[in-house]
Amino acid sequence: MRAGELTLGFGVHHLRTTATPMLAKAAGFDWLFIDTEHGALSTLDATQICLAALPLGITPVVRICADALDEGTRALDNGAQGIVVPHVDTPEQARRVADAFRFPPQGHRSWGGPPYVYGLRAPAIDVAQGEINRELLLVVMIETPEAVANADAIAAVEGIDALLFGTSDLTTTMGIAGQLGHPRVQQAYRDVAAACQRHGKVLGMGGVYDETNARMYIGLGARLVLGGGDHQFLLEGGTARTRFLRALV
Repeated sequence: MRAGELTLGFGVHHLRTTATPMLAKAAGFDWLFIDTEHGALSTLDATQICLAALPLGITPVVRICADALDEGTRALDNGAQGIVVPHVDTPEQARRVADAFRFPPQGHRSWGGPPYVYGLRAPAIDVAQGEINRELLLVVMIETPEAVANADAIAAVEGIDALLFGTSDLTTTMGIAGQLGHPRVQQAYRDVAAACQRHGKVLGMGGVYDETNARMYIGLGARLVLGGGDHQFLLEGGTARTRFLRALV
């Protein structure tokens, strides 16, 4: 992302085994979107997936619930390399996120838990905290007209790395549910993209899986892109296979 390249996320909602990161890696994805907001995953499930992902070089990122910042720190202590926080509408909320997940002096995260990101052999605490602060991915989700209106102030918050559209929820809060290519949604992407560019942040796209709109929003600069979820991939692949086989008779 620092080089402006596209990074593709594999949504994990129902798959719980340690083979999940290997499947995502083999399919060409770059990071895991481990969804503990909507997915059927426990803290233990998320931990096992994160630990399996680390040696493969596919980045484990956990989405928490909006007011569950303590669950985010637990995820980071247990192998996650990034956190996604949904429903961030104001710069005050964004500052609270950055403060919770960055070590001092940038924030107030406490040091604890096995240093899994170092293979259990971390350097000195001050060195480790500095390195983790630099490499940690903190993402806030833009899901309401209020968040779009505040995008410039949110993007200006130090410690926030990316602004990720929850496009489906955005259309719902706009009163145009499901209209992913609506002109108002397009304008929202342009506005947030401009804010990201001004402040050196990454634009993210979630909830857009059709080729027409995905092409448009990636063209506007989205580089942190959720490519779909495990249930979606299984359903699409399984449906294509059954249609093929039934057509043979």
